[in-house]
This record gives sequence, C-alpha cells and structure tokens, in this order.
Amino acid sequence: MTSTKVINRFKMTNLGGKVIPKFRDTFQVVEKDLLRWFPGHMNKGLKQMQKQLKNVDCIIEVHDARIPMSGHYADFTKTLTGIKPHIFVLNKMDLADMKFKKSIVAELNKREISHVLFTNFKKENCKGIKELLPLAQSLIKQSNRYNRSEESSFAMMIIGVPNVGKSSLINRLRNNNLRRTKAVQVGGVAGITRSVSTRVKIAENPDTYVLDTPGILTPKINDIHTGLKLALVGCMNDHLVGPEMLSDYLLFWLNTHERFEYVEKLGLKEPNDNVLYVLTYIAAKLKNTLKIKDSQGNIAMKPNLKYAAEHFLSMFRKGELGTYCLDEDLLRL
Repeated sequence: MTSTKVINRFKMTNLGGKVIPKFRDTFQVVEKDLLRWFPGHMNKGLKQMQKQLKNVDCIIEVHDARIPMSGHYADFTKTLTGIKPHIFVLNKMDLADMKFKKSIVAELNKREISHVLFTNFKKENCKGIKELLPLAQSLIKQSNRYNRSEESSFAMMIIGVPNVGKSSLINRLRNNNLRRTKAVQVGGVAGITRSVSTRVKIAENPDTYVLDTPGILTPKINDIHTGLKLALVGCMNDHLVGPEMLSDYLLFWLNTHERFEYVEKLGLKEPNDNVLYVLTYIAAKLKNTLKIKDSQGNIAMKPNLKYAAEHFLSMFRKGELGTYCLDEDLLRL
C-alpha cells in the first residue's frame, strides 16, 4: 500500500518588485523506492570495504557539495573510518553555492569531521585536489598504522554516495601525479562502480595506492526530503522517483527559496508553481511531442513531458540554472 508524505514549506515571494501569488506551502509525494533503495551490490560492497580496512591507512570520503549534509551518512562513516585518518571531500564545487562554505565547514566540524576539502575533479589545477594527497600523506605519517607500520607504501580507500566522482578522483590524482591515463571506469549515472576494485597506484615517493568502491547509501532513507535532494543531484537513478516528480520537486524548491533564474533561462513570463504548465511549455519550446492513438485509431499529438522533465533536470545538474546548496535550510550563514 502506498503512503503519502508531505514536506511543509511557506514562502511569500516577489520578483523585481512584482508581487507573485503564494506558491504551494507543501510538497506531496507518493512514497516510492527511493526510501528503500539499497541494492544487493551495495550490501556486498559495504562488507568488502569493511574487510579491506586493515589494508588501508586513510579514508577519503567524497560527497556532492550541493548536499553536504543530506549526502553524509554518519553511521556509514563511523562504521568504515574508525580510528583511520579521515578526509571529507565535497566535490562539484563549481555547481555549489559557495557562500555557504564557512557554514558547511562549521557544521561538519560539529559532527567531528575536521579535514574538509572542496574540489572540482574536472579541473586539473583545482586547489582542493592539490592539497588532498599531501594532507593524506601527512595524516598517515602522524597516525598509528598498526599492522601496516612496517609498510613503506601508503594505501587509501575512497568512499561515498553514488555518482559524486569517486572514480574520477582516482583518475585525476593518477594523472596529476604520475601523468598516466585513467585507470578506472567513470560514468554520469549512479552505480557504475559495483564492487571494491583492485588498488590503483596514484603517486610515488612514497608509493601511494587507492581503492575505488561502490557508492553506498544508508539502507533506509527516513526523510523523504533528503531522498529527493539525493535524487536531484543524481545520487540515485531517476527511475526510482521519476523525472516528472523530480522536476516538480525542483520547481517547488526553487520557488520556495526565491531562486527564479529558471524563469529567464526557460523563457517564461513569470515564476510558475504548476509543473504541468512548465513541462508543457518546455516540450512545446523544444518541439518534442508524442503521437497518441485513441481507441478509434485517431492520432493526436501531445507534449513529451518526460523529455521536458529530463531537460529541466539536466539544466539544473549542469549548473545552467545557477549554483545551489540544497541543504541551506540546515545551515546558518
């Protein structure tokens, strides 16, 4: 039996001095698989990671800078890090609203996460990436390596939620330090890496290796709001929620946070709270329609709403609608 969850919101808005009618103060969504998404390969991957802990010196945890809190699963971190040195990397900073940077670091510090770096793995000269390896090596040297104390080489494990760039980080570190081509497969959807891979060499003097791991989400996402934000940035596959529903949530979030960049980007006359109207407008503008045949065999044309929804989501994910921190309600400027 399906159940309905409601996210409460209330915001009066204006645009350029023009009063805009009040938007929805709630978001209703039928509970779907995003609240229970923990595929078998995730459970298997988590067990593999736990077995590999004795063979690594440092944990690098990677998340999406647009959801610094929603993407962080505290129990998962504690399970894997233990007493190992730990670095928290917030990637895709080029898509994130960096005015929240200090607030994000302060909140993570409260959660006993002290080594925080912001990165853009696509950028070769990214400051955060340049700082990552020296920081990791320094923390390893200062730590008690226990059963690895006699090892001259260093080993690190990269963990995090799906589709945040863990494999891309390995390739970037390898290329920056060894000038070698990519060693692990990357992709733009969640779930490319499905098991703990063999270790990859990323540096010399000392020899430094990393393990790529599958993205792991909490076995149950209790908050629908958190689940939708994870889905919005691509940490879940879209079909688990549906692009139309995700687009509706995106529109809801943008309006309630007075982020109206989408109005100009889409060519709308004013902000609109009706996702059906917005998607129909996008489909018409892109001239993407579907042929529908009725029971009498008559053919009619209708807007391709799924295509329009995917286009809207793509614009958001590429940064074409602006930069965002979807967790801004959890932070203080």
